[in-house]
Amino acid sequence: MRAQNKAQPFTHDCRVYFEDTDAGGIVYYVNYLKFMERARTERLRSLGYAQSQLAEEGLLFVVHSVEARYRSPARLDDVLQVTAEVIELNRASLRFRQQVRRVADDLLLCEGQFLVACVRADNLKPRAIPEALHAAFASDPGLSQ
Repeated sequence: MRAQNKAQPFTHDCRVYFEDTDAGGIVYYVNYLKFMERARTERLRSLGYAQSQLAEEGLLFVVHSVEARYRSPARLDDVLQVTAEVIELNRASLRFRQQVRRVADDLLLCEGQFLVACVRADNLKPRAIPEALHAAFASDPGLSQ
């Protein structure tokens, strides 16, 4: 399934702390991936699923691949808005499009796509996304049926 671009993607706000910055006072590049991970986790939580609960049930979501483009730096104390939009939903994987913007000026700082696979916790082999969770993602107004 492919997403339409009409609906607003899920958003999660976070603040840049000292620990997120490098010696130059800007957000270290890998931390944008952490911010995006948090937004995906909160998206899952907004659907009624906690990753800890899914892990107890033998299911994990793992990042298969990432593509990121860095546009402008974030700095200490910036408030960031991070989106998590499902643009592709398959039997055992999801593709997210994500952006990190500074709230103060809506400047796009980083954008990327993440292919996330559903795997069994015991052997890390692919497995189908549970029907109820798949249906929750499929009912997203931005995802075409």
